[in-house]
Amino acid sequence: MSRGIISIYWGDETKLPIERLKASLKRFHPELPHEIFKIEAPAGDDSSLNRKAAMHQMTPFDETLYLDIDTVVMGNLDFGFEKARAHGLALVINECPWAKRYHKIFNGDQIEYNTGVMFFTKQVAPVFESWAALSRTVDSQLALVRDGVPLIMKANDQGPFALAVEQTGFNPFTLPLNWNFRPMYYKSFFGPIKIWHDNANPPPMIEKFNSDYAKPGAIMQFHAAGPPPRA
Repeated sequence: MSRGIISIYWGDETKLPIERLKASLKRFHPELPHEIFKIEAPAGDDSSLNRKAAMHQMTPFDETLYLDIDTVVMGNLDFGFEKARAHGLALVINECPWAKRYHKIFNGDQIEYNTGVMFFTKQVAPVFESWAALSRTVDSQLALVRDGVPLIMKANDQGPFALAVEQTGFNPFTLPLNWNFRPMYYKSFFGPIKIWHDNANPPPMIEKFNSDYAKPGAIMQFHAAGPPPRA
């Protein structure tokens, strides 16, 4: 079976950390091909996000890892591929886990997943086909508050994806947050960071932690900007 990585982007590539992602993949998985697809879309067009739903049609691989352009690979990713092979899909629950923030889609306790890092196989095609169809039909408007200012995001791909998972009854394998680490939201973690997901570069301390965890018998430690939690 073929295995590889794809990424999708839109906008001005000179302003995106594409080379950073490529370098990180070359470091940890030089054996894996990486296909990058550009979507032509107007600047500031939120609906471009929904075009990510077509990734299952874009990929030439049997086993695929989708990575957002602003990610950095920081370790071996074989485990993610293995879990996708076993379950069809492996990914991380979103930093905001409640899909009901999409008020025009949900009103219960449905889960929102982060679609910026996704391991998947052809087995998950029904979910992705549903995702693509829902992306074209449901209102995925999202209300936000940023720095105390209310904002409206006209469309977001993760709302339709959460609905596709619900409607198909698919049960994806859930990876820990280290596999899609969002430093803007996650202020602490244990163990190695596998994939960093942010425009800012990973701080040098992450490299040191990962190196220490690669040693036999390493103890998984708590890491945070502040003091450790009480026992």
